[in-house]
Amino acid sequence: MAKIQTLTGAIDSSELGITLIHEHLRVRSESVAVQFPHLYDDERDFQKAVEQVLAVKERGVKTICDPTVMELGRDIRFMERVAHKTEMQIIAATGIYSYHYIPPHFQNRDIDYMADLFVRDIEAGIQNTSIRAGFLKCATDAQGVTPDVEKVIRAAARAHKQTGVPIMTHSHPASGTGLKQLDLFEDEGVDPSRVLIGHCGDTDSLEYILKVLERGPFIGMDRYGLTYPFGCSAERRNDTVVALAKRGYANKMFLSQDYCCTIDWFPPEAAQAMFPKWSMSYVIDEILPELREAGVTSEQVQEMMVDNAQRWFEGSRD
Repeated sequence: MAKIQTLTGAIDSSELGITLIHEHLRVRSESVAVQFPHLYDDERDFQKAVEQVLAVKERGVKTICDPTVMELGRDIRFMERVAHKTEMQIIAATGIYSYHYIPPHFQNRDIDYMADLFVRDIEAGIQNTSIRAGFLKCATDAQGVTPDVEKVIRAAARAHKQTGVPIMTHSHPASGTGLKQLDLFEDEGVDPSRVLIGHCGDTDSLEYILKVLERGPFIGMDRYGLTYPFGCSAERRNDTVVALAKRGYANKMFLSQDYCCTIDWFPPEAAQAMFPKWSMSYVIDEILPELREAGVTSEQVQEMMVDNAQRWFEGSRD
């Protein structure tokens, strides 16, 4: 067993239970939120987050991993408030979410400087609180591994090696960036079994996904409810999960939605109009019954929704 830091204290990895590995309580363009705060309603955001979290709690979910980090508007006190209100085990992350650039503050300092800040979030606390991060997050999208993005990935790798907490990525399968991320992690000496390459379900190319899996990481089939331009339909995502489960890879997959209880990337209500089924409970309500009907066994569901989270976190130090 391993000790894992949640927003409300440490738990044993055996206590994770049914886990949604990639969901966001809130996503904001943090520079906009700082400069134009009148555009935002914290109480509305709080109520929407509580509503979604309670909905999945009623369905048996015990743990939510929220990879909201720098550039996604991370607000640890907001997240803590949701966790206390819902009594849900919520695990926060540290890292930087960028597809191409980082601020000059980091451009003009070395990788270890950034890694030390990630370690501080893990060992001391986030945003001058005692709330500690339980995993690391980095991203690579269609822009590829730019110099700034490489810096973040290498810093995440080094922070992982110092602390033992696992790494989650945002990847862009159409550009093959999951494989490029693994190249950098390998170069930094990271055990790929401690890495989750996110958003692999955005493609139905088994050839690509199998290349990723052969390298040893977990993969995220973690964007259910998001369709074009963010990836495949639910039907195509299901077909991929079923095919991989039949090949024995249920022990490497996570199912989730990358749901944002509120997100300011679009005009109000636009996300709901574009993605009408997107919610934190979509996987449990609709996807799991469909997968079972397609031949995915209860044991494989247990692996994807419970056991894999424990395996991913194992080795973390308190």
